[in-house]
Amino acid sequence: MCGIAGFIPQNMVPDARQTLNAMLTRIKHRGPDECGLYLSDEACIGSVRLSIIDLASGQQPLCTSDKRYWIAYNGEVFNYPELKRQLEAKGHRFKTNCDTEVVVHMYQEYGEKCLAQLNGQFAFAIWDSIEKKMFLARDRMGIRPLFYSKQNGVFVFASEIKAIIEHPSVRRELDALGLHQVFTFWTSLSPHTVFKEIYELPPGHYATYKEGTFCVNSYWRLDFSKSNNMSLIEAIEQFQSLFQDSLA
Repeated sequence: MCGIAGFIPQNMVPDARQTLNAMLTRIKHRGPDECGLYLSDEACIGSVRLSIIDLASGQQPLCTSDKRYWIAYNGEVFNYPELKRQLEAKGHRFKTNCDTEVVVHMYQEYGEKCLAQLNGQFAFAIWDSIEKKMFLARDRMGIRPLFYSKQNGVFVFASEIKAIIEHPSVRRELDALGLHQVFTFWTSLSPHTVFKEIYELPPGHYATYKEGTFCVNSYWRLDFSKSNNMSLIEAIEQFQSLFQDSLA
């Protein structure tokens, strides 16, 4: 488990570094091993890391070699070794052995279409320092959390709401609809939360924020329209194959 946080623009607060550190401190339980920051004139992103893969050189935020794309990442992409070989065949070069670097290179190569190739659980933010665009994505089942808010000209995101409300531009006000959903379903229904103007990025969705424009798009959903003539035995065999692959 790791945690990510960030905001755009950074010049809306007196001390961007202090604000980002405060946000990450609220979620330090998610990443007790390391804390990293990236601050530019336009954006700030940060990460608290629980080191699992490539303990020595997997520090975040991590960038591509041209320093255009910067990623803060929470999760695990299980097929990253195969994706890494695929990218190396296209000329990409890597300085670490972690899946974080593979993900940011996948985005560099394929843009948002990279999500179709990621097999795993993840929530990440990628800052494009040339286009001045923030890209957020969440895994298909929503295993890893990701929340955001747009208030007073500032876009803020984090792995947990408690980090978002550390930003001085974000107000703390309960949302009646979100509370009604909690009392009815024991949880708020995505994209709603119990706070006004603080939202959850739904599972299987990605979002972009650029120059004040924010868009959310679906990249995956269950499709029940397709039918096949698979027998019970064939279904069992396919399940066993997929299950074993998920454990490999």
